[in-house]
Amino acid sequence: MGGCFSKPKPVEVKVELSLLEKEKDVDGLSPNGKASPFADCRPNGALGHGSDDDSTPLPLYHKLLDYVEASVCHVKDLENGQMREVDLGSGRALLIKEHGEFSAMAHKCPHYGAPLVKGVLSKGHVRCPWHGACFNIATGDLEDFPGLDSLPTFQVRVEKDKVIIRANKQALQSQKRSKPMARCSAVINSSTGFSHVLIIGSGPAGLVCAETLRQEGFTDRIVMCTKDRHPPYDRPKLSKSLESTAEQLRLRSVDFLQDHDIELLVDKEAVAIDVKTRSVTFEDGLRMEYKKLFIATGSKPKPMVYNGKDVRNVFHLRTPEDANSIARLANNKNAVIVGTSYVGMEVAAALTDKAHSVSIIGIESVPFKKALGEKVGKAMMKLFEVNRVKFYMLNEVSEMIGQHGQLKEVVLKSGKVLRADVCVIGAGSIPATDFVKQSGIHMDSRGFITVNKMMQTNADGVFAGGDVVVFPFQPRNNKKVNIPHWQMAHVHGRVAALSMLGRPPDLKTVPYFWSAMFGKTIRYAGYGDGFDDVIIQGDLDELRFVAFYTRGEEVVAVASMNYDPIVSRVAEVLGSGKTIRKRDVEMLARLGKTGDISWLIDKGSQ
Repeated sequence: MGGCFSKPKPVEVKVELSLLEKEKDVDGLSPNGKASPFADCRPNGALGHGSDDDSTPLPLYHKLLDYVEASVCHVKDLENGQMREVDLGSGRALLIKEHGEFSAMAHKCPHYGAPLVKGVLSKGHVRCPWHGACFNIATGDLEDFPGLDSLPTFQVRVEKDKVIIRANKQALQSQKRSKPMARCSAVINSSTGFSHVLIIGSGPAGLVCAETLRQEGFTDRIVMCTKDRHPPYDRPKLSKSLESTAEQLRLRSVDFLQDHDIELLVDKEAVAIDVKTRSVTFEDGLRMEYKKLFIATGSKPKPMVYNGKDVRNVFHLRTPEDANSIARLANNKNAVIVGTSYVGMEVAAALTDKAHSVSIIGIESVPFKKALGEKVGKAMMKLFEVNRVKFYMLNEVSEMIGQHGQLKEVVLKSGKVLRADVCVIGAGSIPATDFVKQSGIHMDSRGFITVNKMMQTNADGVFAGGDVVVFPFQPRNNKKVNIPHWQMAHVHGRVAALSMLGRPPDLKTVPYFWSAMFGKTIRYAGYGDGFDDVIIQGDLDELRFVAFYTRGEEVVAVASMNYDPIVSRVAEVLGSGKTIRKRDVEMLARLGKTGDISWLIDKGSQ
């Protein structure tokens, strides 16, 4: 497989800028008035790819002041399969060389701003080192998630052995672009109780479904309903950044949705579906008919049994308001976290520099034991203990005791009593599908909606995706699985949209997950459910490690800390359909080659 596996030698590059300062009426003219050398160049390695793209259609002519040209390196400075971040004066770009061709695009992942130069280059795309998003190096298009935006690409030419990039300055600054979208061509009164596509839920699955439909030229009505009071926002950040507002977390603004004719109805909770009349009834009495329905309502907190449920200041973290209240109430106070889910542990980590004390109650012996294994779990537990967090494991809550209605103590089943001014319950979740139960849409015994590889349910015209579904997972011989990852929900939204349009894609993605605590990030790729062994490379005590999860003789998942981009590299190998053998990983562990990812080049068997 192609890719950048060794760091290129540092080379001082003299940047020669030729800002185009004289306005010309014709974009095809160079500063000297002659035909521009870019008119017939190979922008990003392909003839005819007009890649100086912004997020909106460009006018027929551009002001040359809006562009910058720079000589960024010698033609021999990059080997095939290498990338370099280069300075154009007005901004930076990512220069790529693959199969003898140069290409250039924005250098930051638009999801969280990761430096793509540290990612993985392979087979015409770059995979983000942080969260696994993939971008086509010729077009900049987003090919795998998470995230919503694509990248601007820039024209490249070689002249007298110098590599020269021409870029739109606005694109250099923005470092992202939205794909063009169609508008709704029908004249529809907003009060009309019919939508060609009705989406329940405004998380990543619902939002990506709506945007994909518009990107693919869908011109009928799209209505997205949510029980939330806010436009779509980045829910995973809630537990990591408790003081963030909905505005700071938003994924798309109301104006963006309106500009692309995606109607958003907030405070709209679905209570029933009638598949015979193709209609959905909402709590406020609204009834809306649909031609296609996409259910993407996500998860809800798993119920807990304890005494004292009327006591205040006990939270399930669901909204920005919840997060803000938790941060405020915990300031110099005693915080108790119930459950060692990722959300619960992230909240605990976020509160350590605010609260007087932080305590965690868990039913397992160590946190993350089921997901990451006992060894990694113990290492993470030690990290928390070093940061003044106290654990009460193999325990459960018996009672919440209040004073004047506000929480004061949490009583454990062991008899231990913890002082508590605020409590956050992060003890797992269940699918938010109560409103589906009487509809005739097939669900399993746990309440998950069953779908096929096109995200279709058994009901005509009804699709579902994200946390609420079990779907056939090809790497496990199409076993129906539930993977409640933010990234996977994006994928489901796109698959559902294309299936609605009669163009179902192959569901080819590798699950990718991350969790951030105390400034350190665990990255995880694959599907490790039911792993039977964990092979650790590196130093768990120093939290610089790679953990390979195996079933039988195959690696099914990998987790790491401080070894980027190995998780993205493994995701690339698994995504190609190849197998990583347990014996290879064991051999490298014995040799002490932690973090050496060169062995993954062309690794594996079909």
